[in-house]
Amino acid sequence: MAATLPVPIEFHLPEGWLPVDPDTIGATGVAFAAVHPQPDGGFTANITIDGEYRPDAAALAQIADESVRRLGEFAESVTVTARHEVGSPDAPALTQRLTFAAEAGAARRDLVQSQVYLSVLDVADPRRRAVVRLALTATALQHGTVLAEFQDFVRTVGLSAGAEA
Repeated sequence: MAATLPVPIEFHLPEGWLPVDPDTIGATGVAFAAVHPQPDGGFTANITIDGEYRPDAAALAQIADESVRRLGEFAESVTVTARHEVGSPDAPALTQRLTFAAEAGAARRDLVQSQVYLSVLDVADPRRRAVVRLALTATALQHGTVLAEFQDFVRTVGLSAGAEA
């Protein structure tokens, strides 16, 4: 069952990407999922969006570390190959790239996941913070091909007009 996001957002999918029910691609706990129109060797690159309110003061790097640990519960050889803090003090963000091996379909695959974490403070109560995660997962061979489309997608993400965090 698809999850809901802690804040309403707007975005535009790259041309050709198709929205899908997150459950159909095994993306539990995800609010939104889309797939690339051209699978690579039986694996379909996908974009997912999830998020949660964070009652703690965990830094985005700590939250990203939590994602690495969760991924390690079902994937092998999870490695953080890049991590960068981006954004501004008012709108902090973090990007990271992970490589790992996992069973997908009937085969073990080498996959790459690019993640973007966005931190959104509640304007009425700055102690309340939502963190939204955008992720691209693709085969190691296809990742370079779809990464630019994911980056274009990330640039379109923003709070829905009139939304309060």
